[in-house]
Amino acid sequence: MNQADFNFFPTRGNFMKIAILAGGHGTRLAEETQVRPKPMVEIGGMPIMWHIMMHYSRYGHDRFVIALGYKGEFIKKYFADYCALQGNLTVRMDRENGSSIRAHGKAHPQWRVDLIETGNETLTGGRLKRLGPYLGRGTFMLTWGDGVSDVDLDELLAFHRRHGKLATVTAVRPPARYGHMQFDGERVTRFSEKPQTAEGWINGAFFVLEPEVLEYIDGDMVMFEHAPLERLARDGELMAFKHTGFWACMDTLRDKTRLEELWNSGNRPWATWEKQTCGSSSPAISATSALS
Repeated sequence: MNQADFNFFPTRGNFMKIAILAGGHGTRLAEETQVRPKPMVEIGGMPIMWHIMMHYSRYGHDRFVIALGYKGEFIKKYFADYCALQGNLTVRMDRENGSSIRAHGKAHPQWRVDLIETGNETLTGGRLKRLGPYLGRGTFMLTWGDGVSDVDLDELLAFHRRHGKLATVTAVRPPARYGHMQFDGERVTRFSEKPQTAEGWINGAFFVLEPEVLEYIDGDMVMFEHAPLERLARDGELMAFKHTGFWACMDTLRDKTRLEELWNSGNRPWATWEKQTCGSSSPAISATSALS
């Protein structure tokens, strides 16, 4: 395969870093996370973090900084082995020059991935703060390693640029877990099976942040969702990008099962990269890291 195979991934000379927090214990998904970190739990045969990274790649973002913690070695091994496990291999055995292995037969987005140890017990704010030296001095994006969405990242970034504040959070309305009913007396006037909640916006991650945000984080044992965001809001530096499309967080086994069902049905709105494959129902490209 040649460079033409990558054409459905936009080429924009975009060097913005994408931070992904992937170090939590995932205790509410213990059935899976006893043996691997939550971002490596698979949907459709690929880790959910792969799905997240493919979505960013769809918008031309391919430089990732991943915060490791619980079972971080699993994630390191995944990226170290990815090329060898996807597509074909040619092994050359040479007594004089040593052996070499070349992977081929699969095209991959040109990812660069920094895998950074941030401690087993460090909280989300502390993990982000520890990534600071690897994020550079410019605007960067941040998300968790367990949530997928079809949020338009171009529109999100344009919104952030327009308002000029330090932080943008993607606000979402999550689907209800149970059917919703409306009544006229005892008569049901409307029944909606697991609708999107009509009121209330929640933190859907998919942040755009300026580096000054790191100054709002005091240390390892700080939840980014608590004091830092609260202080940013009080200072008038936090804006919300309201996303009314698809969003889902894989918090429990029930959430994983729902995402698997959507994937298997072909109704998977977060797989935005598939929409660039000329009507193909499966991804034309699998992703890997270019660690050089």
